[in-house]
This record gives sequence, structure tokens and C-alpha cells, in this order.
Amino acid sequence: MAGDRAPEPGLVDAVRQGDEDAFGVLVQPYRAAIHAHCYRMLSSLFDADDALQETLLRAWRALPRFQGHELLRPWLYRIATNVCLDALARRRKRGLPIEHGRPAGPHDQPGEQLAEPVWVEPYPDQAIGLQDGYASPEARYEQREAVELAFIAALQHLSPSQRAVLLLRDVLGFSAKETAGTLGTTVASVNSALQRARRRAGERMPARSQQATLRSLGDQRVRAIVQGYLDAWERGDVGALAAMLAKDATFSMPPYPTWWRGREVIAAFAAVPIHRYLPTQANGQPANAAYRWDTQKRRYLAEALEVLTLEGTQVKQMTAFMMPAIFQRFGLPGELPGQDPAARAQRGRAEYPDPGRSAP
Repeated sequence: MAGDRAPEPGLVDAVRQGDEDAFGVLVQPYRAAIHAHCYRMLSSLFDADDALQETLLRAWRALPRFQGHELLRPWLYRIATNVCLDALARRRKRGLPIEHGRPAGPHDQPGEQLAEPVWVEPYPDQAIGLQDGYASPEARYEQREAVELAFIAALQHLSPSQRAVLLLRDVLGFSAKETAGTLGTTVASVNSALQRARRRAGERMPARSQQATLRSLGDQRVRAIVQGYLDAWERGDVGALAAMLAKDATFSMPPYPTWWRGREVIAAFAAVPIHRYLPTQANGQPANAAYRWDTQKRRYLAEALEVLTLEGTQVKQMTAFMMPAIFQRFGLPGELPGQDPAARAQRGRAEYPDPGRSAP
């Protein structure tokens, strides 16, 4: 399996003698992939940060017991998986607003944010350095496919042990024997849990992954779709936006529990253009950073990181995470200069006149 090799004895010896720089060299090739594994287990970027640090701390402490001929990759994943299982035992599962309750009406307000963390969070896979392709020849899911929002949401319907088995076997490509050793169970138990996990997750997954959709469109066309979508929002073009949305499109804004369905309902929100946008990527999917005009500062301030799910050339799902604190992790600025949105909207109407078009 790629990456499964015994580390250099001299490097391990240096770490055992307390060389922290040598330890950094030892674990560096695995940091991004282990962080992604922790995110898949915990569905939270910040929890994954904590889990990665705890994994490295436990690995540092356990190195005196590490046998030089052992394979480093499965050893680190064993530690990381158990760190995450310990964390899951202390917290409730997460999800997405569209999995809870009925959609709101076109004039309903978002309501109050939920104070406790109950929603999945976006993941800066490119900024962290998650690689393309499969983690190993035995894996069934691509690495970026396995951080897509639909995949992460589906994992929430598995027990922690089923989640661990599915990830170890189908995402990382470990054998049933290796997985059993990681979880301290039997091969028969692993195989049974894997069957249940595949069935339950499969019931929640779309027929086609976003990676397959993006490849079928090609990078240039995806960029054009995203830019057209952002331009429509910025100039308040309700009709253009509606044309880009799937008929049963959904829009949610975690940590608000409220969500909306239907292209006409969602497109009507664009009638008052008060945002600017920057394209980015999250969870292996097209995304954008939304900045809201602040009348006092006369600038656009970070408001939401919106992940887009495409269905063909249309936008099927919009998940706008109202988490401005996360912008830095995506390499995004906290604010943008710009013109007052009222003046910008007036200019936009002059550039894109359509007197026959009205909001739904």
C-alpha cells in the first residue's frame, strides 16, 4: 500500500532521544491525510484540529514502544481513529439543516442560531493539502469524494464504530485484519459492521458524486457556472439566478436551523443585492466566500462560506456556513473594499436592463 513503509531507523532513534524536529519530519507526510481522517470522523474542522494535535501527542509519547520495523501509516491511523472514537463518545452527532424539519416559507426569517454545535462544518481540503485520487489501490472512495458534504452528512447516520470501519476500509484501503487490529475487534465483526455501514451510508448518498459531476463538466465550465452564479447574486438578477438553480434546489445557513426549497423562493432572496463574493473551494466542491456590506465601516465584512452542490449545470444545493471565523483557514480576507451596494445595484441595472423581468 502506498506510504506503508518502515521509517528510517536513524530518524526513529533521533525522535526517541527527544528530537522534536526529527518527529516533525517523521509525521509530516501523513499530517494532511490524518487531519482529513479526523474531519471525516468528527465532521468538524476545529474538532479535527484538536484530534490531530492529540494524535501527534499520543504518538510522541508512544514512540518508545514503537518497533522500528513497524509500518508508520497504520500505526498513526490507529492512534488517530481511537482519538476520534474517544471524542465521539462525549458529543452528539452532527448533520445539515435540510435533514431536520420542513422547509421554511419564502417570507420566513432564519430565526435564532443554535448555540451548541450540531451541524457539520466546511473543510478547506485544498488549503490543507489533501491529495487527489485514492489513498490506496484498495480504497473505494476518492480522497476528495470522501470529504464532500453529502458523504460527511451520510456518515452521521452511522454509529462511531461503523463510521471508523467504513473510513478505514473504503476510504483508506486498510485490510479487514488491519482494521480489526486498529479497533481491537475481530475480522468477522469488521466485515459485519462494514456491510451495515455501506448499506446505511448508501441510502443517504446521491447517485453521482460531486467529483464525477465536476470532471464531466471540466474546470473551465465549472468556473463559468460559479462566476455566473456569483454575478447574478451581486447584481440582484433574480431571473438569471433562478435559471441557474435546480427546480427543487435547497438553501440553508447553519448554524441557523431554517432552510428553504425551490428555485423561485431562493432566487427571490437576490432581489436586494448587499453582498460581494469570492470564488473558492470547500469539501472538494465549488464554493464562495460571501461578504456583507457594513454601513458603518463602509466595507464588506466576511459573513458566510457557501458550499455549492451541482446537478449537471445547475446548482442543486447551497449550504452557507455562517462562520466568518473560518475564512482565515481558507486563505480568505476578513473584509473587502467596495462601493455602496445601492450604487452598485443601480449600475448593474444599467448594464443588464430587462424591464420585463420581475422577482417571483
